[in-house]
Amino acid sequence: MNETMTRLAATQAAIARAARDFGREPGDVTLIAVSKTMPDEAILPALEAGQRIFGENYVQEAKAKWPALRERFPDVELHMIGPLQSNKARDAVALFDAIHTLDRESLAKELAREIGRAGRAPKLFVQVNTGEEPQKGGVNPGEADAFITRCRAEHGLVIAGLMCIPPADEPPSPHFALLAKIAARNGLKGLSMGMSADYEAAIQLGATYVRVGSAIFGARG
Repeated sequence: MNETMTRLAATQAAIARAARDFGREPGDVTLIAVSKTMPDEAILPALEAGQRIFGENYVQEAKAKWPALRERFPDVELHMIGPLQSNKARDAVALFDAIHTLDRESLAKELAREIGRAGRAPKLFVQVNTGEEPQKGGVNPGEADAFITRCRAEHGLVIAGLMCIPPADEPPSPHFALLAKIAARNGLKGLSMGMSADYEAAIQLGATYVRVGSAIFGARG
């Protein structure tokens, strides 16, 4: 087997095992294979092994590589997991099936406009900056409830869940627990949290989507 296929199978097995260990159904946790910076030839083995949900960080990169791959694999689901500029909202709504990085008023407004124009509504996740890191996107935890309310009431957006990226130098579990708490009080079931190094802890605390790249595709150049 190709190395990517082997690593993908091992990741899928680890996700299923973690779910069962924490009293959850494996099917309740969706794997997003993070294919950012990966060329077609690196992604194809995962597609051929049956993986259909992929994450990308950049609109332009995704626009360049995914239309051709989707011609061969039309059931692919593409998730935007990187920071999204408001002026890229039109392209993002056209290309992505889910956007995990809704984090400010201007972006909510543009997404609402483009969803209305295109008649196409990607799943939307509000990104919460659980560590309140100045260099990172996301609404601060104390502002999340109000922002979610405005997205729904003022912009007419359907919010599917929340996303976070814990600080690299802190234990992730308190951040996952905080995200789950905010989601619960806002009636949100979707929790996009956990990456290659910490997805098992995220599953323990309720993750419904885990974003795994290097554990599947290997280190990026």
